Parts: sequence; structure tokens; C-alpha cells
Amino acid sequence: MPEIHAQRREKLRARLEPSGISALLVSSPANRFYLSGFELHDPQCNESAGMLVIAANGEDWLLTDPRFEITAQKVWPSERLFIYRCPKMQQIREFLGGLGHRPLGFEARAVSVELYSDLAEQVTLKPTRSMVEALRLVKDAQEIALLEDSCRLNHEIFALVPELLRPGRTEREIAWDMEKLFRERGAEELAFPTIVGVDANAAQPHAVPDQTPVRENCLVLVDAGARLNQYCSDQTRTFWVGERPSDAFQRTMDLVREAQDRAIAAIRPGLPVHQAYQLVQDFFRDHLVEKRFTHGLGHGIGLETHEGPSLSPNDKTILTPGMVVTVEPGLYSPDWGGIRWEYMVLVTEDGCRIL
Repeated sequence: MPEIHAQRREKLRARLEPSGISALLVSSPANRFYLSGFELHDPQCNESAGMLVIAANGEDWLLTDPRFEITAQKVWPSERLFIYRCPKMQQIREFLGGLGHRPLGFEARAVSVELYSDLAEQVTLKPTRSMVEALRLVKDAQEIALLEDSCRLNHEIFALVPELLRPGRTEREIAWDMEKLFRERGAEELAFPTIVGVDANAAQPHAVPDQTPVRENCLVLVDAGARLNQYCSDQTRTFWVGERPSDAFQRTMDLVREAQDRAIAAIRPGLPVHQAYQLVQDFFRDHLVEKRFTHGLGHGIGLETHEGPSLSPNDKTILTPGMVVTVEPGLYSPDWGGIRWEYMVLVTEDGCRIL
């Protein structure tokens, strides 16, 4: 991977000067990992594992603290490693100020007001948007292979889900069983907390599993994903527990699956992503259920479960070969439940392929 990370940094380097900056301070964990292989996660939500400085002149730096020094040396040249200690912010501020980048770009989405204020005392800063995320939109061959592996594991687990949906078992028990299955088969963690919704609970697209039990003749929406070799999968299926699905369930399922088929048939290079969303919205409108479609059609997926592009009405991104997106139409009724069905698809040279 070191060569791949170096290639990615070169692509980013080419974007710096046209953006009016001589270097970029990378503090987003996923972007940091994408460019260096160092620490995909921060240790806690209120502390950082470190930052990168990617410079137009090639003098890049990794900044971290002593807890991560050994790990950092495995992926980064020691001579370009800055280890800060207490007082942490003073040392970081003085080091960055000494590099002389004026201005130093920073990731507006990933820097807190507090961090900005601390750094601005000695560093000339300029906000940037999506400098690294724009590179991450199109996956390289290795990323695609890793996403396929993660997706394959997800399909393997979902094939076992019907056995878990026994009357009397709770949403929380089912979610825990799925997490164990993912971990036992190699996932390092979940891509996101598993969603399990029985009947009316399934009307919440991001329902939190509780003690609601499965019963005979009910629907169960399950949305789950794994992180395997750092890359995420994300799949939703909606099941019927019982001998014969209700008419409402079958009718809604048919609409959702046809909407998904139409979207997948339309996805191809050159298509603005908002048009894929609009196609499904128009289909649901034709069947008088568009108000029950309450979220975007899908999202990009990779090192993060939700990343660009967003298959939503306002995203103008043009689909390009190598993008991997979810396609997940759903219809929801608070008094009844909801049905969602989700695939991950790879945009190819002449269309797309379901992973």
C-alpha cells in the first residue's frame, strides 16, 4: 500500500496551488488514512490520532503523539514524523507556523472552531472543501476488490438472517446475533450499528433495535454492514415472517423493487446523480406514494459508510466509472412499517454492476 498512498498524495498535490494554498492540513481520519495508511479512526470523538501536512513542494509531514509513534513509523518515514507532547497545542502551533505555509489550507468540515482559534494565533489558515474527498469519489482497482470482499461477507451474513427471525426474539437479540456473525467471519467491526425494525418500527429508516419481538405474520427490516480490511459494506433487506405476506407488504415490496430496478438500469457514466433520484421519485409519484419516500436514493461508500456522492435531489455529481454507490429506495408508513431494499453498485464503463 505505500506506493498507492504516495500516488494519492501526488494527486492531491496537483490540486493545492490551483486552490491557492501551498499545503493542506489533513485532520479527517478517513482522509488521513486514505493518504497515508495511518489510523482510520481517532481514539475518541473528542481527541485526534494525528494530522497530515501535504505540501506542494513534496515536504509532507505526519503529526501524532507518543501513543501512535510505533504505528506511525510502520507507514511513514521517521524523518518526516513530528511527535508532539504537552503542551500539545502549543507544540503543534509552533511546528506548523515554522513550516512557513502561507496560507495553510485546512479541511473546514473536520476542524473545530476551537482548533482553528488555537492554530490561527501563529498560522495563516484558509478553509477548503472536499480536497481529498473528491479523489475518494472514484475507487481504484484495489479499493474495488476490497469493497467486493466486504460486500460478499455481507451477502453471506444476510443469507443467515431468516434463521434469526423467529417469533419471540427481539430486535436487539437479532442485531447482536448479526454482529457476532460478522465478527466470527472476519469483520474487524460493524460499518454502522445494525438496524432491525419490526412492523411500525421499520418506518424509522435508522431505527434503533429495542425489545420489540418478532411475531407471526410481521415484517422485519434489517440494515447492516461490515468493515472488512477497512472497507465498508451496506445492505438492507426487508423480510416477511409467516407463511404468506400481507397484500400491503407485497404491494409495497413490488413498488420498491421496481423502483430499484429502474434506477440500476439508468445508472451509467455521465448521469448526474440527482437524475437517478428523480427517476425514482417520479416513479413513486406516478403511483401516488412519493410522500412515503423520505430519504435519498443512496450514497457513496468506501472507507466511510456514507461518503460522496449523494444520490439526492441537490447533488450535481456526474457518475464516473469506479464510483461505488448504494441504491436503496424505501417506502414508509408510521402506522404500518416500512420496506427498503439496498444494493451496492459499481459504475462501469457502460453502465453499472451489482456487487
